[in-house]
Amino acid sequence: TWAFEYCSGLTSVTIPNSVTSIGINAFCDCSGLTEMKVDANNSKYDSREGCNAIIETSSNTLLYGCQTTVIPNSVTSIGKYAFHGCSGLTSVTIGNSVTRIGQNAFANCTELLDVYCYAEKVPSTSSNAFDGSYPEYVTLHVPDASIDSYKATAPWSVFVNIVGLSGEDPEQPEVEKCAT
Repeated sequence: TWAFEYCSGLTSVTIPNSVTSIGINAFCDCSGLTEMKVDANNSKYDSREGCNAIIETSSNTLLYGCQTTVIPNSVTSIGKYAFHGCSGLTSVTIGNSVTRIGQNAFANCTELLDVYCYAEKVPSTSSNAFDGSYPEYVTLHVPDASIDSYKATAPWSVFVNIVGLSGEDPEQPEVEKCAT
């Protein structure tokens, strides 16, 4: 738990096949993290499709991400504190399979500019998922038919600029840029 909290100099993490447990908030506020990999032989976690994240295989939950994470469409939930303090994250694409986003998942992502959420049904989202990420200045891109639902559902309703995806392809997500 909290093993690498505030390790801003940590840029890369590789989880070997022998790791079967990662504590809560293990990579919280690791603002310099740009690469996350899990050994292909690990039975508990994975980094499918080269996503630069740690995913709990059995639940399809993205547990930890970094500045360059591309969330695979097979992910169904984003865990608590998954991107907390990832200040270099400027854009994130949330696939259409995500149904739940945990507390503080994107909190303190201070450089966030765009959130692309392809879920037609608004994901169940913790009220503090975007705390400290200035959602009033972030553009939220959602399916055209779901704009009103997002506008009416907290915490999504705090986004001032909610626009339609207008046919953007979820198979070709925007890649998050690293801070320079």
